[in-house]
Amino acid sequence: MMAVTLLLTITAAAYGQSKVYMTKEISPESLVRIYKALGVEPMGRVAVKISTGEGGNTHYLKPTLIRQLVEEVNGTIVECNTAYGGSRQDPKKHWETIHEHGFDSIFAVDLMDEFGQIRIPVKDKKHLKYDIVGEHLANYDFMINLAHFKGHAMGGFGGVMKNASIGVASTAGKCYIHSAGKTDDPKLAWGPEYLAAGKTQDSFLESMAAAAQAVHNYFGGHVVYINVMNNMSVDCDCDGHPAKPELQDMGIMASLDPVAVDQACLDMVFNYKGKPGDDNKPLIQRINRQHGTYITDYAEKIGLGSKKYELIMIE
Repeated sequence: MMAVTLLLTITAAAYGQSKVYMTKEISPESLVRIYKALGVEPMGRVAVKISTGEGGNTHYLKPTLIRQLVEEVNGTIVECNTAYGGSRQDPKKHWETIHEHGFDSIFAVDLMDEFGQIRIPVKDKKHLKYDIVGEHLANYDFMINLAHFKGHAMGGFGGVMKNASIGVASTAGKCYIHSAGKTDDPKLAWGPEYLAAGKTQDSFLESMAAAAQAVHNYFGGHVVYINVMNNMSVDCDCDGHPAKPELQDMGIMASLDPVAVDQACLDMVFNYKGKPGDDNKPLIQRINRQHGTYITDYAEKIGLGSKKYELIMIE
């Protein structure tokens, strides 16, 4: 029987508090255990959203780690193309990278925007009129958002909200979010026209939160959120040459609330007492440089989830 012990309660009876489960063990078995702790049965066709990792990157979540969980839910690995060149913007190259990283030899894999894209509604229309996602998103009834928590050059950090927003967006959708609704054209999104559009960092983070909420609502809340805190480089899995992680692995966190689980991971990193060879300062500096913590503030404001949480250890 699974042992469940309370590690930390933040105003336990407080209204709006979410449960976040954590295990310090990072293994195929612990990934299944923490998923089961959420107490949610998958329904219909199950999408497991991961990052397949840029060619040359070795920090992404490995097939050997996630295999038992994917098999447990009879899931399909889902991904979308990138918007910045490299080994995953072109579908042909992306499939080659998927194969090189060993995903398609073990799992069913669906490149959701390989043949097209669809628009789904957004609740928060401050910047976005809609969210542009891979058309195959419509083929699924339930999603496991399985994210690798680490740094990110533009967002400051990448967790489940980035995995739901940028990760589920098509190439055009990624440009639309990055430009805070100014353009969905990859030829413009990274050029002077994009910069002249008046986009600010906070507008980008607000757009990510709105897109993450759009995906959550599209599934009617039938999404579970898992952050794996290993190989926590200051750089994302989308970087083909990421910096070496300076912070040791911390564990796995899971919740039904994407805001709570990203906030819990942030708190774990920021409150950690580092030491030589196990330094949290570089990741904190990367997050602060991009005002990365603002995404949980704004996501809570628009009603995606709560920053208040009860942290429960499973063993």
